[in-house]
Amino acid sequence: MSVAAALLSACQFSGSSPIDIGTPAPGKLRPGLSSDLGAREHPKVVATYGGVYEDRGAERAVAQVVGRLVEASDDPSQSYRITILNSPAVNAFALPGGYLYVTRGLLALATDTSEVAAVLAHEMAHVTASHAIKRQQRAEATELAGKVLGNVVRDPDQARAAIISSQLSFARFSQIQELEADGVGVRTLSRARYDPFAAARFLNAMGLYAAYQSAQGTTSSAPDFLSSHPTTPERVQTAVRAARQIGAPGVGERDRDAYLTKIDGMLYGDDPLEGFVRGRSFLHKALGISFTVPRGYVLENSPEAVLASNSAGTALRFDGADLTDFESLTAYMTSGWINGLIRDSVRETTVNGLPAVTASAITDGWTFRIAVVRIGRTGYRFIFASRKGGNAFAADYQKTLESFRQLTPTERARLRPLRIKVIRADAGDTPEKLAVGMSGIEPARRLELFTILNQTPAGKPIPAGTALKLVVD
Repeated sequence: MSVAAALLSACQFSGSSPIDIGTPAPGKLRPGLSSDLGAREHPKVVATYGGVYEDRGAERAVAQVVGRLVEASDDPSQSYRITILNSPAVNAFALPGGYLYVTRGLLALATDTSEVAAVLAHEMAHVTASHAIKRQQRAEATELAGKVLGNVVRDPDQARAAIISSQLSFARFSQIQELEADGVGVRTLSRARYDPFAAARFLNAMGLYAAYQSAQGTTSSAPDFLSSHPTTPERVQTAVRAARQIGAPGVGERDRDAYLTKIDGMLYGDDPLEGFVRGRSFLHKALGISFTVPRGYVLENSPEAVLASNSAGTALRFDGADLTDFESLTAYMTSGWINGLIRDSVRETTVNGLPAVTASAITDGWTFRIAVVRIGRTGYRFIFASRKGGNAFAADYQKTLESFRQLTPTERARLRPLRIKVIRADAGDTPEKLAVGMSGIEPARRLELFTILNQTPAGKPIPAGTALKLVVD
């Protein structure tokens, strides 16, 4: 694990002009770790998360709360640099020296200023407690212990048990840090005069949103003992207990209307430069391509590839490759980039009039179906993987491949990014009525997303005048 990976995992609350509150301080670092560690890792973080997201309203929404939180924190002398990352993922984390990060996906999920303040207060707690450095020290010690045990202990079962014990200890160490930061964050919220129950409310929204994004539509509450984070129910309970020690629900500011006004028009979902996920379809305006996965699959877009999976354990990766140096598609398919390739399975064909090549592979207990479709010098690669194989696996691969096509000029012109649109409820409005106005979302799932984004239970009237978020193109 790299230094950057270890430090970023310190918290997942799972452009060129960042918001500066003073000048980031070096923090208290142990000998051997540079005092400018946060500054050195900052460009890597920004690159990994799609760059800096520049939006005046979103920047104001974040900057508004920071000053109050700093004054109310355990270390008011600590300076911070807050960066909004251009990622649809719901995430926030901290690096040593006061470098804080929130994604635009997190800002889109929040319903008021107090929830954003809860996230930032949590991350500030990590900084003031030097959690990232402590975690890095423990990670290095755990890694060293594993290497020593693996080299010295002759009994493999004994060595394995010792390593697992060490990993469990490290995981729990990280979980304790998260719960500690949750408690400190709630107290900081209260001192800054924000709603102390905002942390529990937002953690619950995060759990619902994670369930919405999963293939099954549910998430497990069972603890993962090798996870660095406690389960969401455990964190919600901790946050609620901390808030109840301060007062009853209703104390402190929430500031819903002002917050939603600031994020009105903010980008939602995928960055246009990386293509769009629309339900079960992926569309890329610049490349002019599209494909659709079968029902039961959930698509995930990233800068490197488009990924998909279903509840049966089938996985898909879609990406591109340069075919300039290959005389034919068969030559590329057999050039050695596929382990376990069954050479007799390689076939050249066409997909919606485009030249293509297909093949199968078997390696390490996995069955693969691969296809490469050529447009100009680019090969668009579909890689399906399954441990079971079978007819359903083959049918899903074939349906997906046959759906690949080039977009028409009209389709490309009409393809626009999704954004947050803030409206106000009229008398008699319900989630069921307003969710119909969402676009770019599968119709069957619009109501679920609407209720999560707005924290408005289905089947209940919405008070007139309530500010609400829609996702529209």
